[in-house]
Amino acid sequence: MPNHLHSPHLSTRFQALDQFLIEHQQLWKPRPFTSLQLAWETAHPELAAHLRQCSLADAETDTTAASLPAPFPQLAQQARQLSALGNLPETDLPPAAHRLDVAVPGRKWQQIEAFASHLAFREQPRHWLDWCSGKGHLGRRLLQPGQHLTCLEYDAELVAAGQVLSTHHHLPAQHVHQDVMASDSARHLADDKSVVALHACGDLHVRLLQLASQQGCRQLAIAPCCYNRIAAQQYQALSTAAQASSLQLSLDDLGLPLSETVTAGARVRRQRDTSMARRLGFDLLQRQQRQSDEYLPTPSLPVAWLEKPFEQYCRDLAELKQLPVSGNPDWAMLEAAGWQRLAEVRNLERVRNLFRRPLELWLVLDRALFLEEQGYDVRLGLFCDYPLTPRNLLILAERDG
Repeated sequence: MPNHLHSPHLSTRFQALDQFLIEHQQLWKPRPFTSLQLAWETAHPELAAHLRQCSLADAETDTTAASLPAPFPQLAQQARQLSALGNLPETDLPPAAHRLDVAVPGRKWQQIEAFASHLAFREQPRHWLDWCSGKGHLGRRLLQPGQHLTCLEYDAELVAAGQVLSTHHHLPAQHVHQDVMASDSARHLADDKSVVALHACGDLHVRLLQLASQQGCRQLAIAPCCYNRIAAQQYQALSTAAQASSLQLSLDDLGLPLSETVTAGARVRRQRDTSMARRLGFDLLQRQQRQSDEYLPTPSLPVAWLEKPFEQYCRDLAELKQLPVSGNPDWAMLEAAGWQRLAEVRNLERVRNLFRRPLELWLVLDRALFLEEQGYDVRLGLFCDYPLTPRNLLILAERDG
């Protein structure tokens, strides 16, 4: 297994990823779901033709890149090499106190255990700060004798529930009702704080990086999540290296690393497939009706809509979009075409999906390099295996006391 990344490898890897993503952006930026034809198909006709005749099951199994026409196997190998990353070293985390994990869903608790056991700081933390803490399960798991804990959370109910739990376990923890995006959130950050954030979304963890480095916090441990949950319409680069890059990322682009459902069960997957096949059938209908080859964005719909007959579904959705339906659409043909398109879309997406992890690593390296510029010693690696959570990248940053 490759090692975790540390200076100066952060910068070297970032530049290699940057070059790879820029060079191939015509392959991963366009979305097969919204376009009937993709520009890259003319450049790689053999690959496009092959993928368009694959079944939905082929897209689901997606095992052998080697058997697909060029340039797929070559790109898959490059993406794999550029995304390779080892685990951060484990620490001797004392076992959890009795019943500390009560009321925490199993998978969440496993993520907390994994995160907590990879915080190998040189100096022993004195005061943990759990950023966007929820009920503070992570902070409580980290707390050792002689340490203090502050939990910041926006949802007042979670703050209250967290305080009850901490009091019940007789822990020196303060749960604070705080909007971390508000201007006064910096008052909780000081140089004696070791700040942790497990899966704080987009702007919430970016805000933490900016404030914690300004306030001189000694230690940071951040596992980022939901890079597209930002207020801006375009990605705002943090590090000098990313600011110098010609790569421009839209909210759609930023959603790419999050576009897989590792943990979904068969029923949820079936619902998702049906929903997407129907949307694609409706998309063909709206193109006919509007006599326009443009995708028409539609809102997310309640699952109950999938119980409607296909024609009713389309008519109701058309009404929702104030689109009059004229003539006699061939509903059976449109429904079948929707499923056919779903198979094509999923298979064409296999090309786009090769760039999921490289893009995610580019984004996380932007954060790591930013912290390095702020005077931190930074390490980047994995804190758990992929099936436990695909968002398994952890940034550890430490300043000399």
